[in-house]
Amino acid sequence: MSAFLEIEGLSAVLAGTGARLLRSVSLAVDTGEVRGLVGESGAGKSMIGKAVLGILPKAVRVAEGAIRLDGHDLLAMRPADRRRLIGSVAALIPQDPLTALNPSKRIGPQITDRLVDILGWGKADAQARALELLGEVHIEDPERVIGRYPHELSGGMRQRILIASAFAAEPRLIIADEPTTALDVTVQKQILKLIGEMQAHHGTALVFVTHDLGVVSKVCQSLSVLYAGKVVEDARVADFFAAPRHAYSRALLAATPKYTDPAASLQPVDPSVIEAVTAEVAVADREWIHGR
Repeated sequence: MSAFLEIEGLSAVLAGTGARLLRSVSLAVDTGEVRGLVGESGAGKSMIGKAVLGILPKAVRVAEGAIRLDGHDLLAMRPADRRRLIGSVAALIPQDPLTALNPSKRIGPQITDRLVDILGWGKADAQARALELLGEVHIEDPERVIGRYPHELSGGMRQRILIASAFAAEPRLIIADEPTTALDVTVQKQILKLIGEMQAHHGTALVFVTHDLGVVSKVCQSLSVLYAGKVVEDARVADFFAAPRHAYSRALLAATPKYTDPAASLQPVDPSVIEAVTAEVAVADREWIHGR
């Protein structure tokens, strides 16, 4: 049986320059699976999610490859049909809740508008669903919160509202784009636990974008390690932490702070590892150019 999300040989380039930003990315996410996308800043993690959702920046275009969602070839679909499909089966939990929420709208419509406008729900049913979801994400007094504006709420509450909004239409795929980055450590732990609870309860496939291997170990079942837009390792989480195969993966794991030994010195990634993986990327680029 095919995976719910399949990405095959996906390359994205910067328009006007031809510079590759994603390099022949291939990965699959099964129904109900949690897959982490990990790597340094600029590795292409968020860009993969944006390519799936059809929200790449205008300066970036897909040069080749396929993205299949629930058996549908997204890149072959008309834009309107693609938006309709994505709106019905996929959702995004963005990185910064303060900028993701509309400051001029109350919380209620920011949850219900998608249900009403895209899925055709009645306003009363959408309102009831919003209140139910706010309860699911452990927000006290949902009737009061639903009438508030984003600036009247804490960062943790705003992120809980984004999670509620993402799960509102029972999507089969959620892309969580570093959803705890803007939060303090204590709230991060609460949000990670909440996302795990919601994912398990709803059986949603989840792509979790992060640079934190500690987060991956707690919430993900599988992972893809990226460097410069290229997947250098794809593995089950347990196998990865037991014995990472790629030198870059081993270096990233060695550079992760050890909470069991807080006095241990940090281990930076050795420059020779970066040189080697950069050379791999350069070879892949030359092969790609010659093959076009």
